[in-house]
Amino acid sequence: MKVYGASVSYYTGKLECYLRYKGIPYERSSPYPRAKEIKARVGAIQHPVVERDDGRWMSDTTPMILQLESEYPGGGILPDDPIVRFVALLIEDYADEWLWRAAMHYRWSYQHDKSLLSQILADELTSHIRLPRFLRCYAIKRRQYRGFVVRDGVTEKTRGHVEAGYHRILTLMTLILGEREFLLGGRPSIADMGLMGPMLRHFGQDPTPAEIMRDSAPAVFEWLGRMWHARSDVNENTFLNAIPPDIEPLLKEICETHLVQLEENAAAFSRGKSTFTMVVQGCRYRKLPVSRYRVACLEVLRMRFASLADVDQRTLRSLMHYEAASVLWRADVTTNAGYDLSGEAPFNKAINVFGEGVPS
Repeated sequence: MKVYGASVSYYTGKLECYLRYKGIPYERSSPYPRAKEIKARVGAIQHPVVERDDGRWMSDTTPMILQLESEYPGGGILPDDPIVRFVALLIEDYADEWLWRAAMHYRWSYQHDKSLLSQILADELTSHIRLPRFLRCYAIKRRQYRGFVVRDGVTEKTRGHVEAGYHRILTLMTLILGEREFLLGGRPSIADMGLMGPMLRHFGQDPTPAEIMRDSAPAVFEWLGRMWHARSDVNENTFLNAIPPDIEPLLKEICETHLVQLEENAAAFSRGKSTFTMVVQGCRYRKLPVSRYRVACLEVLRMRFASLADVDQRTLRSLMHYEAASVLWRADVTTNAGYDLSGEAPFNKAINVFGEGVPS
């Protein structure tokens, strides 16, 4: 497989961890020398997109991983228990769509971080542009900060809450990893793979959050290495068959943050709005861009919940006994993204979630 994406990319790191775990050979390179062809094939320049040996192209890491799971079932990452599986997929969605804000903030708000990362991206992705290197670095820093920090609601008033969220997930993961090697059992699940997105290439490598992780959450730092080294053909351990108490604080955090964002975003989308305001754990975020893709994320979560047996739905309602969790089952929630209606993902034409041709 040919994986087109940056070496410091959020979602490319997530996919690479999965490919390594399954022993699927791949090579990674920049998409920009083939930008016109890739855009024609998959609809948008995203990090990553994949060109398969059979000539087909894939985009969007979650459906890519689920597709590959059907082709390489050994050492599966989807728990058998329906409740544990739903929770695993919910954690993955939180890692993909909520922790993104904190990851981009640390990368592009702090001087040392943005200086280092702009140089890496300038050398890796923009060497074909005939401009001096310092100008390419400046353009990357300016674009990323404006597009993924300021535009995503990180201000002086919200910065403290954004950073507190990173410290909380480190604390919550430390609690869990004190009990077992991976989040939901003795081997990696899709929840672990999802968290590798923000944790590997952003929080675990960018100077400021990496120092915080090493100093305050060494168990998470150790888990990163364990995940990168894990191999499905040598791990015969099993998943949990019920949700233990140490997962419940993480579910509370997801309900209070990610699910609030998904509901407010979907409500604004259904009203035809381009921005929305939300209050998360008492912190007000203003004029956030509405994301059609995140409406689709909520649709998928609601369909997964609705497909569960009644007894499993009741168990999950008891586990997630927070007001925001009801967005997963309430009848009055409107989700009408109109995305991938034919169910072709990951082989469908992608839509840009955060911006045109911008690496994470």
